[in-house]
Amino acid sequence: MPLPALALKLLEAMDEPSLLIERGRVVSANGRARELLGQGIVDRDVRLAIRHPEALELILDADLSGTHDIDLIGIGSAEQSWRMILQPLDDSGLRLVRLIDRSHIRAAERMRVDFVANASHELRTPLATISGYAETLADDGPLDEELRRRFGSTIGVEAARMLRLIEQLMGLSRIEADRYRAPSEPVDLPAIVKQAIDDCGEFARRRRARIRVTADPDVPPVLGDSSQLLQVVTNLIINALRYGCTADGCPIAITIRRRGEREAEVAVRDEGQGMAAEHLPRVTERFYRIDEARTRDQGGTGLGLAIVKYIVERHRGRLGIRSEPHQGTEVTVALPVA
Repeated sequence: MPLPALALKLLEAMDEPSLLIERGRVVSANGRARELLGQGIVDRDVRLAIRHPEALELILDADLSGTHDIDLIGIGSAEQSWRMILQPLDDSGLRLVRLIDRSHIRAAERMRVDFVANASHELRTPLATISGYAETLADDGPLDEELRRRFGSTIGVEAARMLRLIEQLMGLSRIEADRYRAPSEPVDLPAIVKQAIDDCGEFARRRRARIRVTADPDVPPVLGDSSQLLQVVTNLIINALRYGCTADGCPIAITIRRRGEREAEVAVRDEGQGMAAEHLPRVTERFYRIDEARTRDQGGTGLGLAIVKYIVERHRGRLGIRSEPHQGTEVTVALPVA
Protein backbone atom coordinates (compact mmCIF):
# COMPACT_ATOMS: atom_id res chain seq x y z
CA MET A 1 0.00 0.00 0.00
CA PRO A 2 1.53 3.37 -1.02
CA LEU A 3 2.41 5.58 1.91
CA PRO A 4 0.81 9.05 2.17
CA ALA A 5 3.15 11.92 1.28
CA LEU A 6 2.68 13.42 4.76
CA ALA A 7 3.88 10.19 6.42
CA LEU A 8 7.01 10.21 4.27
CA LYS A 9 7.68 13.86 5.13
CA LEU A 10 7.26 13.16 8.84
CA LEU A 11 9.63 10.19 8.59
CA GLU A 12 12.25 12.30 6.82
CA ALA A 13 11.92 15.05 9.44
CA MET A 14 12.85 12.72 12.31
CA ASP A 15 16.26 13.43 13.85
CA GLU A 16 17.09 9.79 14.55
CA PRO A 17 17.48 6.97 11.98
CA SER A 18 13.93 5.74 11.32
CA LEU A 19 12.46 3.05 9.08
CA LEU A 20 9.00 1.83 8.11
CA ILE A 21 8.86 -1.95 7.82
CA GLU A 22 6.00 -4.06 6.49
CA ARG A 23 6.10 -7.86 6.66
CA GLY A 24 9.89 -7.93 6.88
CA ARG A 25 10.46 -5.44 4.03
CA VAL A 26 11.79 -1.89 4.39
CA VAL A 27 9.15 0.27 2.68
CA SER A 28 10.75 3.61 3.60
CA ALA A 29 13.76 4.99 5.47
CA ASN A 30 14.78 8.55 6.24
CA GLY A 31 18.14 10.07 5.36
CA ARG A 32 19.69 9.29 8.74
CA ALA A 33 18.77 5.62 8.40
CA ARG A 34 20.18 5.42 4.87
CA GLU A 35 23.44 7.02 6.03
CA LEU A 36 23.72 4.49 8.86
CA LEU A 37 22.49 1.31 7.19
CA GLY A 38 23.10 1.88 3.48
CA GLN A 39 21.53 3.87 0.67
CA GLY A 40 19.97 0.81 -0.97
CA ILE A 41 17.93 -0.55 1.95
CA VAL A 42 14.48 0.62 0.75
CA ASP A 43 12.31 -2.12 -0.86
CA ARG A 44 14.67 -4.79 0.45
CA ASP A 45 14.49 -7.41 3.20
CA VAL A 46 15.06 -5.83 6.60
CA ARG A 47 17.61 -8.56 7.37
CA LEU A 48 19.92 -6.93 4.81
CA ALA A 49 19.61 -3.56 6.56
CA ILE A 50 19.72 -4.48 10.26
CA ARG A 51 22.02 -7.42 10.82
CA HIS A 52 21.50 -7.78 14.54
CA PRO A 53 19.91 -11.03 15.84
CA GLU A 54 18.08 -9.49 18.84
CA ALA A 55 16.74 -6.59 16.80
CA LEU A 56 15.55 -8.85 13.99
CA GLU A 57 13.86 -11.24 16.40
CA LEU A 58 11.75 -8.35 17.68
CA ILE A 59 11.11 -6.75 14.28
CA LEU A 60 10.01 -10.01 12.66
CA ASP A 61 7.80 -11.16 15.56
CA ALA A 62 4.42 -11.77 13.89
CA ASP A 63 2.55 -11.58 17.21
CA LEU A 64 4.02 -8.25 18.27
CA SER A 65 1.63 -5.84 19.93
CA GLY A 66 2.31 -2.51 21.61
CA THR A 67 5.52 -0.48 21.67
CA HIS A 68 8.77 -2.27 22.51
CA ASP A 69 12.31 -1.02 23.06
CA ILE A 70 15.66 -2.76 23.33
CA ASP A 71 19.27 -1.67 23.85
CA LEU A 72 21.67 -2.71 21.11
CA ILE A 73 25.42 -2.51 20.49
CA GLY A 74 27.07 -3.08 17.13
CA ILE A 75 24.87 -1.35 14.56
CA GLY A 76 26.97 1.00 12.45
CA SER A 77 30.18 0.17 14.31
CA ALA A 78 31.26 -2.28 16.99
CA GLU A 79 31.22 0.37 19.75
CA GLN A 80 28.03 2.28 18.91
CA SER A 81 25.19 1.91 21.40
CA TRP A 82 21.52 2.32 20.39
CA ARG A 83 18.06 2.21 21.89
CA MET A 84 15.75 0.67 19.27
CA ILE A 85 12.07 1.57 19.64
CA LEU A 86 9.61 -0.57 17.65
CA GLN A 87 6.03 0.62 17.29
CA PRO A 88 3.24 -1.11 15.29
CA LEU A 89 1.28 1.47 13.28
CA ASP A 90 -1.72 -0.57 12.06
CA ASP A 91 -3.09 -4.09 11.77
CA SER A 92 -1.51 -4.68 8.36
CA GLY A 93 1.96 -5.26 9.86
CA LEU A 94 3.36 -1.77 9.21
CA ARG A 95 5.92 -0.95 11.90
CA LEU A 96 8.02 2.09 12.76
CA VAL A 97 11.59 1.44 13.88
CA ARG A 98 13.57 4.27 15.49
CA LEU A 99 17.24 4.05 16.47
CA ILE A 100 18.27 6.50 19.21
CA ASP A 101 22.03 6.93 19.58
CA ARG A 102 23.08 6.32 23.19
CA SER A 103 26.84 6.18 22.55
CA HIS A 104 27.46 9.47 24.37
CA ILE A 105 25.48 8.24 27.41
CA ARG A 106 27.45 4.99 27.45
CA ALA A 107 30.74 6.89 27.09
CA ALA A 108 29.78 9.25 29.92
CA GLU A 109 28.93 6.32 32.17
CA ARG A 110 32.25 4.65 31.35
CA MET A 111 34.07 7.92 32.15
CA ARG A 112 32.21 8.19 35.45
CA VAL A 113 33.16 4.63 36.45
CA ASP A 114 36.80 5.20 35.43
CA PHE A 115 36.87 8.52 37.31
CA VAL A 116 35.57 6.99 40.55
CA ALA A 117 38.04 4.10 40.25
CA ASN A 118 40.99 6.41 39.55
CA ALA A 119 40.07 8.87 42.31
CA SER A 120 39.68 6.01 44.80
CA HIS A 121 43.07 4.62 43.80
CA GLU A 122 44.77 8.03 44.07
CA LEU A 123 43.38 8.56 47.57
CA ARG A 124 43.98 5.00 48.75
CA THR A 125 47.73 5.08 48.00
CA PRO A 126 48.73 7.97 50.33
CA LEU A 127 46.13 6.87 52.89
CA ALA A 128 47.75 3.44 53.12
CA THR A 129 51.15 5.06 53.69
CA ILE A 130 49.76 7.38 56.37
CA SER A 131 47.97 4.52 58.11
CA GLY A 132 51.04 2.26 58.14
CA TYR A 133 53.42 4.94 59.42
CA ALA A 134 50.91 6.16 62.02
CA GLU A 135 50.56 2.63 63.43
CA THR A 136 54.34 2.41 63.74
CA LEU A 137 54.54 5.76 65.54
CA ALA A 138 51.72 4.76 67.89
CA ASP A 139 53.46 1.51 68.83
CA ASP A 140 54.66 1.28 72.44
CA GLY A 141 58.08 -0.02 71.47
CA PRO A 142 61.19 2.18 71.22
CA LEU A 143 61.67 4.10 67.97
CA ASP A 144 64.83 5.72 66.70
CA GLU A 145 64.52 9.54 66.68
CA GLU A 146 65.75 9.78 63.10
CA LEU A 147 63.17 7.21 61.98
CA ARG A 148 60.41 9.00 63.91
CA ARG A 149 61.21 12.27 62.15
CA ARG A 150 61.30 10.57 58.75
CA PHE A 151 57.94 8.85 59.35
CA GLY A 152 56.39 12.11 60.55
CA SER A 153 57.71 13.96 57.50
CA THR A 154 56.34 11.30 55.14
CA ILE A 155 52.91 11.47 56.82
CA GLY A 156 52.91 15.25 56.35
CA VAL A 157 53.85 14.97 52.65
CA GLU A 158 51.22 12.31 51.93
CA ALA A 159 48.52 14.23 53.83
CA ALA A 160 49.34 17.36 51.83
CA ARG A 161 49.13 15.32 48.63
CA MET A 162 45.67 14.02 49.61
CA LEU A 163 44.50 17.53 50.48
CA ARG A 164 45.79 18.86 47.14
CA LEU A 165 44.01 16.08 45.27
CA ILE A 166 40.71 16.66 47.11
CA GLU A 167 40.92 20.42 46.48
CA GLN A 168 41.54 19.82 42.77
CA LEU A 169 38.65 17.36 42.54
CA MET A 170 36.33 19.87 44.19
CA GLY A 171 37.61 22.61 41.90
CA LEU A 172 37.07 20.40 38.86
CA SER A 173 33.46 19.77 39.93
CA ARG A 174 32.83 23.51 40.24
CA ILE A 175 34.36 24.16 36.82
CA GLU A 176 32.24 21.43 35.21
CA ALA A 177 29.11 22.85 36.84
CA ASP A 178 29.84 26.28 35.29
CA ARG A 179 31.03 25.06 31.89
CA TYR A 180 27.85 26.12 30.04
CA ARG A 181 27.84 29.63 31.54
CA ALA A 182 30.31 31.73 29.58
CA PRO A 183 32.25 34.31 31.65
CA SER A 184 31.87 37.94 30.62
CA GLU A 185 34.32 40.14 32.58
CA PRO A 186 37.31 41.75 30.78
CA VAL A 187 40.58 40.24 32.02
CA ASP A 188 44.11 41.59 31.49
CA LEU A 189 46.21 38.62 30.33
CA PRO A 190 49.66 40.13 31.09
CA ALA A 191 48.52 40.89 34.66
CA ILE A 192 47.27 37.30 35.05
CA VAL A 193 50.61 35.93 33.82
CA LYS A 194 52.54 38.18 36.23
CA GLN A 195 50.39 37.01 39.16
CA ALA A 196 50.84 33.35 38.17
CA ILE A 197 54.64 33.76 38.00
CA ASP A 198 54.62 35.38 41.46
CA ASP A 199 52.50 32.52 42.83
CA CYS A 200 54.94 29.96 41.40
CA GLY A 201 57.99 31.92 42.55
CA GLU A 202 59.15 29.62 45.34
CA PHE A 203 58.74 26.50 43.20
CA ALA A 204 60.64 28.19 40.34
CA ARG A 205 63.47 29.18 42.69
CA ARG A 206 63.81 25.61 43.93
CA ARG A 207 64.09 24.50 40.33
CA ARG A 208 66.46 27.35 39.51
CA ALA A 209 64.28 28.05 36.51
CA ARG A 210 64.61 31.11 34.29
CA ILE A 211 61.13 32.33 33.30
CA ARG A 212 61.14 34.74 30.37
CA VAL A 213 57.98 36.63 29.36
CA THR A 214 57.41 38.20 25.94
CA ALA A 215 54.22 40.23 25.42
CA ASP A 216 52.87 42.11 22.41
CA PRO A 217 52.19 45.75 23.31
CA ASP A 218 48.63 45.72 21.95
CA VAL A 219 47.21 42.59 23.61
CA PRO A 220 43.54 43.38 24.34
CA PRO A 221 41.63 42.18 27.43
CA VAL A 222 39.92 38.80 27.04
CA LEU A 223 36.47 37.71 28.18
CA GLY A 224 36.99 35.57 31.21
CA ASP A 225 36.88 34.63 34.86
CA SER A 226 40.09 36.05 36.34
CA SER A 227 40.45 33.43 39.09
CA GLN A 228 39.99 30.55 36.63
CA LEU A 229 42.39 32.04 34.07
CA LEU A 230 44.94 32.50 36.87
CA GLN A 231 44.49 28.79 37.61
CA VAL A 232 45.07 27.95 33.92
CA VAL A 233 48.33 29.89 33.66
CA THR A 234 49.53 28.69 37.08
CA ASN A 235 48.89 25.03 36.14
CA LEU A 236 50.78 25.46 32.85
CA ILE A 237 53.78 27.05 34.59
CA ILE A 238 53.82 24.37 37.31
CA ASN A 239 53.66 21.62 34.67
CA ALA A 240 56.55 23.22 32.80
CA LEU A 241 58.57 23.46 36.03
CA ARG A 242 57.63 19.98 37.19
CA TYR A 243 58.07 18.01 33.97
CA GLY A 244 60.00 20.35 31.68
CA CYS A 245 62.96 21.09 33.95
CA THR A 246 65.52 18.35 33.46
CA ALA A 247 68.51 20.31 34.81
CA ASP A 248 69.15 23.25 37.11
CA GLY A 249 68.58 26.56 35.41
CA CYS A 250 66.03 25.28 32.89
CA PRO A 251 64.41 27.98 30.71
CA ILE A 252 60.63 28.56 30.58
CA ALA A 253 59.31 30.89 27.87
CA ILE A 254 55.88 32.55 28.20
CA THR A 255 54.50 34.43 25.21
CA ILE A 256 51.42 36.68 25.22
CA ARG A 257 50.22 37.77 21.80
CA ARG A 258 47.24 38.86 19.78
CA ARG A 259 45.75 36.46 17.24
CA GLY A 260 43.85 38.44 14.63
CA GLU A 261 40.94 40.60 15.70
CA ARG A 262 39.09 38.08 17.85
CA GLU A 263 41.60 36.21 19.98
CA ALA A 264 44.48 36.71 22.37
CA GLU A 265 46.86 33.90 23.23
CA VAL A 266 49.20 32.83 25.99
CA ALA A 267 51.78 30.10 25.34
CA VAL A 268 54.05 28.35 27.86
CA ARG A 269 57.05 26.49 26.46
CA ASP A 270 59.71 24.39 28.18
CA GLU A 271 62.81 22.62 26.84
CA GLY A 272 62.34 19.39 28.76
CA GLN A 273 61.91 15.77 27.76
CA GLY A 274 58.73 16.31 25.78
CA MET A 275 56.41 13.44 24.89
CA ALA A 276 55.60 11.15 22.00
CA ALA A 277 52.70 11.93 19.64
CA GLU A 278 50.52 9.07 20.89
CA HIS A 279 50.21 10.75 24.31
CA LEU A 280 49.01 14.15 23.05
CA PRO A 281 45.30 13.25 22.55
CA ARG A 282 45.10 11.89 26.11
CA VAL A 283 47.16 14.21 28.31
CA THR A 284 44.06 16.29 29.18
CA GLU A 285 42.22 13.23 30.52
CA ARG A 286 41.78 13.11 34.28
CA PHE A 287 44.55 11.05 35.96
CA TYR A 288 46.27 10.23 32.64
CA ARG A 289 50.01 9.89 33.18
CA ILE A 290 52.81 9.30 30.71
CA ASP A 291 55.20 8.16 33.44
CA GLU A 292 53.28 7.31 36.61
CA ALA A 293 56.35 6.90 38.81
CA ARG A 294 57.80 10.24 37.72
CA THR A 295 54.48 12.03 38.21
CA ARG A 296 54.25 10.71 41.77
CA ASP A 297 57.86 11.68 42.50
CA GLN A 298 57.20 15.20 41.23
CA GLY A 299 54.06 15.56 43.36
CA GLY A 300 51.60 15.71 40.46
CA THR A 301 47.98 14.58 40.72
CA GLY A 302 47.22 13.97 37.03
CA LEU A 303 44.48 16.63 37.07
CA GLY A 304 46.32 19.81 36.04
CA LEU A 305 45.71 19.69 32.29
CA ALA A 306 42.19 18.32 32.76
CA ILE A 307 41.37 21.43 34.79
CA VAL A 308 42.96 23.62 32.09
CA LYS A 309 40.87 21.92 29.38
CA TYR A 310 37.56 22.43 31.19
CA ILE A 311 38.31 26.08 31.99
CA VAL A 312 39.30 26.80 28.38
CA GLU A 313 36.10 25.11 27.16
CA ARG A 314 34.04 27.26 29.52
CA HIS A 315 35.76 30.36 28.10
CA ARG A 316 34.93 29.24 24.53
CA GLY A 317 38.65 29.17 23.86
CA ARG A 318 41.08 26.77 22.20
CA LEU A 319 43.77 24.60 23.80
CA GLY A 320 46.77 23.46 21.76
CA ILE A 321 49.62 21.15 22.81
CA ARG A 322 52.76 20.62 20.75
CA SER A 323 55.52 18.31 21.91
CA GLU A 324 58.26 16.01 20.65
CA PRO A 325 60.54 13.68 22.61
CA HIS A 326 63.63 15.56 23.87
CA GLN A 327 62.41 18.77 22.18
CA GLY A 328 60.22 20.21 24.93
CA THR A 329 56.53 21.04 25.11
CA GLU A 330 54.48 24.11 24.25
CA VAL A 331 50.93 24.57 25.52
CA THR A 332 48.87 27.35 23.96
CA VAL A 333 45.58 28.83 25.19
CA ALA A 334 43.67 31.12 22.81
CA LEU A 335 40.78 33.15 24.26
CA PRO A 336 38.14 35.46 22.73
CA VAL A 337 38.87 39.15 23.28
CA ALA A 338 36.50 41.35 25.25
